[in-house]
Amino acid sequence: MTSTALHRSTVPAESVNPAAAQSPPSAAQVLRRCRELAAPALSEAIDTLHPWVAEMARYALGRCEVGGAPADHSQGKGVRQALAVLGAEAVSGPADAGVPGAVAVELVHVFSLLHDDIMDGDALRRGRPAVWKAYGTGPAVLAGDALFALAVETVALTPQAGFAVRQLTAALGDLVRGQADDLLFADRPWTGPGAVGAGEYETMAERKTGALLGCALALGARLAGAPGGTVTALDRAGRHLGVAFQIADDVLGIWGDPSVTGKPVHGDLRQGKKTLPVLAALNAPGCAELAGLLAVSRSLDGAGARRAAALVEGAGGRAAAVREARRHLAAADTLLAGVPLAQGPAAELRTVLSALAERTI
Repeated sequence: MTSTALHRSTVPAESVNPAAAQSPPSAAQVLRRCRELAAPALSEAIDTLHPWVAEMARYALGRCEVGGAPADHSQGKGVRQALAVLGAEAVSGPADAGVPGAVAVELVHVFSLLHDDIMDGDALRRGRPAVWKAYGTGPAVLAGDALFALAVETVALTPQAGFAVRQLTAALGDLVRGQADDLLFADRPWTGPGAVGAGEYETMAERKTGALLGCALALGARLAGAPGGTVTALDRAGRHLGVAFQIADDVLGIWGDPSVTGKPVHGDLRQGKKTLPVLAALNAPGCAELAGLLAVSRSLDGAGARRAAALVEGAGGRAAAVREARRHLAAADTLLAGVPLAQGPAAELRTVLSALAERTI
């Protein structure tokens, strides 16, 4: 018998606190709770759109098929919705206070995915035709525009309208800048004076991915009445999370299990995407073979991608990326520790942040 088991066997059953014995919620459980809380308001907002546009929005969310027949496809994790709700709860506000922020950031997120799929030429989204393939490019652009306008309207109707609109539109401005940089990176060389640096990459990731995560936390907190200093800290924490999330995505894009990620093995290498593991490896000594492989073609074949992945890992690119992701996660945690937050919601928030950065949900 272990000491732990011995200890448990000597504790009278009546002295055990059922609440203390209950396990804290997992990240997946927290996300589901927040999604379910925001779902009615999200549906009501979409119902105000033109019926055809509303159908495309529901299709993008997995709630209907082309033509409007009800469906229950994967709707994503609802990360941004959850951060808005947790932002409100973490500053001791009611969860409902964060719901308008949750709806707004989810609408912006879906808008960005509709346009990203068009820009990247991605025909599939979550295992079925992307909106532009299902309805056409023009309609998909229109639906995205409508979702962004609806997001702004949603926060404009809150008591904190001035702040909320500024926060949301500033995040969108950063998102566009990050997306522009990401597109331009594709045409820049792997090495030499015009090469993409790791610092540039992280700035891009903060804007493209982190801005909306930070906005979600900040909106939830401000709508719940938090002071400016706390709101700013939560925004910065979300931005650090975004960088960690993007780096973790980069690692999975090269070495992830396709059955888990839904992406082909070595997919990012095959496409010639400039990701942090590769950029870090190219800065290591003896990177000539890797640089040569990447310079040959914009698209590697299977053997070339396997060799490039081995070279990146051998040069320390994978380890460097993991360290950097953890550094950003630690920075987010430090920011959370520096402001007064309610203990329970703050613990749930940290659970979600860690799971996202490690890509375990």
